[in-house]
Amino acid sequence: MKLYPLFADLSGRPVLVVGGGVVGERKAAALLEAGAAVTVGAISASPALRAWAAAGHITLREGHFQEVWLDDAWLVIAATGDTDLNRRIATLGGERRLFVNVVDDAALSSFHVPAVVDRSPVTIAISSGGDAPVLARLLRERLETWLDPALGPLATLASRLRKRIRERLPDLRARRTYYEQLFTGPALQFLRRGQPALAEAEAERALAANVTDGRGSVVLVGAGPGDPGLLTLRGLRALNEADVILHDRLVSPEVLALARRDAERIEVGKQAGNHHATQEQIHALMLEHATAGRRVVRLKGGDPFVFGRGGEELEFLRAHGVAYEVVPGITAALACAAYAGIPLTHREHAQSVRFVTAHCRGSHDTLDWAALAQERQTLAVYMGVSELGVLQQHLLEHGRAAETPFALVENGSRTEQRVVTGTLAHLAERAEAHQVHSPALLILGEVAALASSLAWFGKPPLEGVADSRRLHREPASISPLAGLAARRA
Repeated sequence: MKLYPLFADLSGRPVLVVGGGVVGERKAAALLEAGAAVTVGAISASPALRAWAAAGHITLREGHFQEVWLDDAWLVIAATGDTDLNRRIATLGGERRLFVNVVDDAALSSFHVPAVVDRSPVTIAISSGGDAPVLARLLRERLETWLDPALGPLATLASRLRKRIRERLPDLRARRTYYEQLFTGPALQFLRRGQPALAEAEAERALAANVTDGRGSVVLVGAGPGDPGLLTLRGLRALNEADVILHDRLVSPEVLALARRDAERIEVGKQAGNHHATQEQIHALMLEHATAGRRVVRLKGGDPFVFGRGGEELEFLRAHGVAYEVVPGITAALACAAYAGIPLTHREHAQSVRFVTAHCRGSHDTLDWAALAQERQTLAVYMGVSELGVLQQHLLEHGRAAETPFALVENGSRTEQRVVTGTLAHLAERAEAHQVHSPALLILGEVAALASSLAWFGKPPLEGVADSRRLHREPASISPLAGLAARRA
């Protein structure tokens, strides 16, 4: 190990920053956050440093560096643009047994300022020993996305309760069990929701119950359409905290691979004509595992509240007293449209969008077909592959133009994505010709024609009668990328 890592308590202790430019200002700001008594010495100081000095936040010494500035310092940062001066400060500091950091000069530095992930009072510092500072910053950015913002308030709560926890739970094993529940259970969920009073009440309740009630919880997580990069950060955290994952058939293997390795995975997906699990069985599994004290993730393709029966599942959990939370996902209409290059709304072609499901034949009688057939709107039809002929017939009968463009997006956002385009008059015929299967989303409306020119992901669309020339009047020879470049120009 090249460096010995430590965290210094600089509260109230004198620290010297030599240099009054942007870098010196940034270093002084970080030291002020740590509570240090900061002195800045410089020939000229930035407006911010002058303002801080006028407000009494720092001491400002203007002029050329003098050795006497080092007299009371515990720590020194050399942030001047003068290499010789920086070397002199490092030498004099070393003679006085002071730790000195010379900005951007690892060889002259006796300590290094790390990249920091701040979840106060939890702090993570990353250092490459000055060899690869950009890499350290990139690692910090990655950790920022992984670490829950609620960790800081959670650590503060644990600190307040620490003495009482030790008194209440003298057995080390019992304390560890309590802390694990505190750091991963309902209290954390309350803090995520911005409910600190409820978090503290839950922590107190668990402490009074001696952690023996074994209450579990359920998180409904939207997995998105398949691309693991579209899973939300909150969803990723839930997967890494789960003991049990009840997942739909359409959740991609790549998303499941992000879950905690030792979590139990149970497929509960339902497919038309082949229901592996009924909704009642799913309810029973959630209740069984939550009652056993496990953290359950109910992982659904897309978003739990868009044709996902998430509302029914929450009603069941609430009726049985099971703690729950919801993590939204990117619904198929948004993802499939984006990955096919189709804007769902466009000021020249569509001022509204409707989400519709055609999951069962009986639902057709409840739909307002006259409203769905209106122009200048986009229809996003979920689970409608088996009913395309009926959809086509109803829309045409209620006045939707036969030449209305459509796009069928199969396996949207996945590497095997296919897009089939055409016009409403040929919808069922085109789908059958290309053997389109679920999961597939139908996008119907003028904007669907833009798939031919704005497509950017996967293979080019399998085009039919409709193409973007009807919207843009482009020459037949122009390529999709050339057309896009022309419009941007």
